[in-house]
Amino acid sequence: MTTFEAGAALTEGLASVIRGKPETLELFAAAFLAGGHVLIEDAPGLGKTTLAKTLAKLVSVPDDIDGAASFRRIQFTPDLLPYDITGVDVFNPQDQRFEFHPGPVFCDVLLADEINRTTPKVQSALLEVMAERQVTANGATYPVSPLFFVAATQNPVESAGTYPLPAAQLDRFMMRLSLGYPDEESERAILHEDPSDLLLPLVRPVLERDRVLASREEQRSVFCHPELEKAIVALVRQTRAHPSVKLGPSPRGALALLHGARALALMRGRDWIEDGDVSDLAVPVLAHRIMLKDEKADESSIVAALAASTLKRMIRSVNWTRDPFPHGRES
Repeated sequence: MTTFEAGAALTEGLASVIRGKPETLELFAAAFLAGGHVLIEDAPGLGKTTLAKTLAKLVSVPDDIDGAASFRRIQFTPDLLPYDITGVDVFNPQDQRFEFHPGPVFCDVLLADEINRTTPKVQSALLEVMAERQVTANGATYPVSPLFFVAATQNPVESAGTYPLPAAQLDRFMMRLSLGYPDEESERAILHEDPSDLLLPLVRPVLERDRVLASREEQRSVFCHPELEKAIVALVRQTRAHPSVKLGPSPRGALALLHGARALALMRGRDWIEDGDVSDLAVPVLAHRIMLKDEKADESSIVAALAASTLKRMIRSVNWTRDPFPHGRES
């Protein structure tokens, strides 16, 4: 199964439960296949939990008990402690030694629900495991699943009792997405189908874990034209220089944009990146990595405008499938 087939199977499976959001589901699947994590900003009741549960059911893990990817949910609260997430050493009186009891991060798909309702200390407990796919406790290192994927949620409207995510934490999320309200037809379908109760139990695996890992290797060979590389760098640098921006995306943001575009290109049936892939990913990948000077400004609008102007200036005669310097770049 190619990444094109894997992406189609994932998006079709997600769409069988989450109605009327094909573009968002495509990006969500691309982030998962690329090995990134996703921050979902939405009001309550729009399907964030159902989306994460559906993804876990669509992926099969042969050595797991029920054959499906393991799913865990953490409800973030102010009294949560770091070891509630990562795990803790417990003393065994029989053996007279400490034993590590793994926390909920030892899974394939983790839903970090309302992540902004806990303290920064607890939020940072996810940093190592999100970046390195491992947990360090009492001097020992424990690897988590190679599939490990975090879908974190936060309510962008309600701020009482919340702790804004630190810039370092936000930077670990490949994309920030929003499902938003469904259209009228989709909402009527939801009334009849009740997706979380009736449709979710019917979901069966469509993709094996090894195919996901193979896709990540396949993405390394996707071609990115030098002009598009320049556009990605130019976009990130222009974002940093914008008068309303206090802190712009780091090089990690540019890398995330490139990696996401590679996954998206394969899902769209190509082994090369086009400007449309970069345009579709610019806001989801870069907007949450921006810290604004002016609270009235909108980071998504800034990134969208800069992406449009940057890509518009590109030469339209460029052949995205061919490297103009096949034997090395010009000096």
